Parts: sequence; C-alpha cells; structure tokens
Amino acid sequence: MTSAIPQDGQIPSDDDALLEAVAGGFPRAVDDLGRLVRIPGIAWPAFDQTRLEASAEEIARLAEETGLFDDVSISRAPVADGDGELGQPAVLAVRRARAGRPTIMLYAHHDVQPPGDDELWETPPFEPTVRDGRIYARGAADDKAGVMTHIAALRAIAETVGADDLDLGIVLFVEGEEEYGSRSFVPFLEAHADEMRSDVIVVADSGNWDETTPAVTVSLRGNAKFHLTVRTLAHASHSGMFGGAVPDAMMAAIRLLSTLWDESGSVAVEGLAQRDAETPAYDERRLREETGLLDGVRPIGDGTILSRIWNKPTVTVTGIDFTPVEAASNTLSPEVTVVVSCRVGPGQSSADAYAAIERHLRAHAPFGAQLQFSEVDLGDGFLVDTSGWAVEEVRSALAQGYGAEPVDYGVGGSIPFISDLVERFPGAQILVTGVEDPHSRAHSPNESLHIETFRSAIRSEALLLARLDRRENAG
Repeated sequence: MTSAIPQDGQIPSDDDALLEAVAGGFPRAVDDLGRLVRIPGIAWPAFDQTRLEASAEEIARLAEETGLFDDVSISRAPVADGDGELGQPAVLAVRRARAGRPTIMLYAHHDVQPPGDDELWETPPFEPTVRDGRIYARGAADDKAGVMTHIAALRAIAETVGADDLDLGIVLFVEGEEEYGSRSFVPFLEAHADEMRSDVIVVADSGNWDETTPAVTVSLRGNAKFHLTVRTLAHASHSGMFGGAVPDAMMAAIRLLSTLWDESGSVAVEGLAQRDAETPAYDERRLREETGLLDGVRPIGDGTILSRIWNKPTVTVTGIDFTPVEAASNTLSPEVTVVVSCRVGPGQSSADAYAAIERHLRAHAPFGAQLQFSEVDLGDGFLVDTSGWAVEEVRSALAQGYGAEPVDYGVGGSIPFISDLVERFPGAQILVTGVEDPHSRAHSPNESLHIETFRSAIRSEALLLARLDRRENAG
C-alpha cells in the first residue's frame, strides 16, 4: 500500500477546518467522557440498574445535541431465549442517507465491567483521574472513549459540513450490555433491521499497536466458555480415614485439567485449529513490559509471540467453586466446579472448538470421575475482508489522523457480536478500530486511556466520515 500521509507533510486543505474543529472541541470531549465514566453503568443484575439507564439517557442527550439525527431513541429488546426478559437499554440514533451517499454505522457500548477490588485501584474507579498523560477510570478506555470518539467526530462534522449539507447516512448504535454477553443483541438487530442497515460498520471497541501507532483489527479469536463440574463421591469423607484409597474431586479435577496443555503450555486438545498468518515483530521484552510477567517466569507456548496471542487457541481456568482457605478442613471433597474459557483460533467455529474440548475432557477423565458441562457460552471469531474500499478509506484516515501508518492487527480477545452483524448485514464492510493501547488494562484495576491516542482517534474518525460523505455509494 502506498503511503496515505501526504508526502509534503501538508494536510489537504479540505480537511483543515475539520481538524481545527476536532482540536477546538477536544476539551469538551474530555469533559463529557469524565461525566460518562462517573456513571457506573454495569449490566450485572447485582448492580444498580438505574445507573445504566442514566448512562443511556446521557448518551442519547449527547447524540441529540449534535443536531445530525432524524431520530434518537433509547430502547430494549428481549433477551434471546430469555422467556420475555428484556435486555439493557441501548441508544439508537439514525440519519438517513441522501444523494446516493453510503450509510455508516458507528458502534460502541456504554456498559462497563465491574470495578473488582477497590483496594487494587490507585484512585477511585469511577472518579476519572489524569496522571502521566492518561485518564484512569473504569470504562475510560473500554468503551466510553469509543462512545465519545463517535460523538466528538460527529460534532466536528456538524460544525464544518453542517446538518443541512451532510448527505452521509449515519447510524449511531450504543449497546448497553456488551460486557454482560450482548444477550439481546440479535433481537435488537432484528427489531431495527431497516433503520440500522448500513454499507460500512465501525466497531470502536478494539486497540492500537501502541500509543502513537494506530491499528486496523483484521482478526479476532472466538470464545467457548463453560462450567465443568467434576464428581467422585456421593458425600464428603474424612481425608485421613479414606485418603489414599478414593480420589477426591479436586485431585481428579487437577489431573484432568492438566491434560489440556503440553509441557510448553501450548493447548494440547485435538481438533482445535490455529490460523497460519504472519505477525509483526514483537519480542519477549515487550511482552513482559505490557503484561507484568514476573522475573523468572517464562512465557508459554511456541511460535512467534503474536501468533500465540492472535492466531492460536488458548484454554484458561477463570473461576472455581471450592472450599475457601479459611474454611478448609481435612475432608475429601465430593465435587468441584470450574469455569473454563477457551479462545478459539480465527476461522474455526466456536461450536466445533467446544465439541473438541468436551470430547477431550470426557476421554481423559481420571479414575472414572463423572463430568457435567453447563453454562455453555459460544461466540465465533472474525476475519476482516481487507479487499474492500472501506478498509482503504479507514487506513488512509488513520494515517492522517495519527500521523503514522496503521498496522494490520490481530486481537487475542473476542467480540462475538461481530459475527451477528455480518450475518444480519451481509453487504456491510466491517471496520474494527479503537482507542485502547497495550497499557490500557481494560477489565483490570487501573484501567486507563491515553489522552493523545483519544485525540488522534477522534481526528481519524472525523476524517473518515468526511471522506464517506464525499463518496458516492458505488462500491
């Protein structure tokens, strides 16, 4: 690809006013982001759901204030297979295309992860704090910065192009339960299919190569998560009296789970696939810096580091129900339940991956232990078709907005709903972007947003919107 950065270092004159509008509106965008992250909108039922409603209302107000939309609404859809239960509030704002221009959907989500242990936060999780060029708060990066990237870019377009002269169609869709599994996502798409139909879909929920180098996410792993219960006894027994003759559930679970990996830590499950694709240079030093890997602890797996993160499957035990340390006694446990989370290599269906893991576990159950599988949650990965015109447009906009050529990026995490977007809107080109960087620590204590990355993301999206407004929808 030829460089998208002007060789003379000058920004095209058509974009001068647009970028000046972004610069002038940036302090307001930061203030609005701060107000959003102060609203602890968490979709888990154990948390105050009125805060999620307040978050949706604030975003709807921000969308209305742009003056660009024909309709702005907050609505809920039924949870898929939820027996009438409604999902969390989502904001949908629609502007219809004119003069043969394409329609772009701008996706983000306003719900956030629970904060976790407050003691692990250096500052309160819902009180945005600026430190060393970053904003620290839960949701500052994932994904309220995505929401505000859309809003701030739309403000710049409204200021420079104007609501009357803008021909581009725009759908702003801000979901309210992405962190809780997007349970009503498909019913919402079905209920609003005509309003939401788009030629280009920007999913602002991913990351960048580093603080100054943008990325276009071209691959995402899928996920297969489930609960595994291991049973060996009808009831608990004295470990001194019967230990050594009967296997307890924890012993069986440890032996069983250990079969999931080989000696290097690579997944050892027959039937799990990996993607064969080149990866950029990335060394162990950077891995240690970005992950906090302790001195003396070696990385796991084989192949290039990024191939392990982007292209290969993983299996992780993320939770366990067992006797807590303070209540431990000399007892042989009859059962134990663990949460197993698998990241599925891009290109393999999550259903096939789950079936392979279940077969493996049943085949390797030690001592005849009984296994039960429940709470199965599957989500397919995604491979971007990079041949479309929209990919070239976003690469060019990112290069100009950041002042650096973008990297084609793989993501080890999962965004399962993207496959739902592809299925419901098969003609749309999907662009996965974001404002996170390797130090954002999304989902972890001390989540943060790099302020200059946020500024560059807004510049890039505003440029993309302007380019699409000048483009006839002719493919």
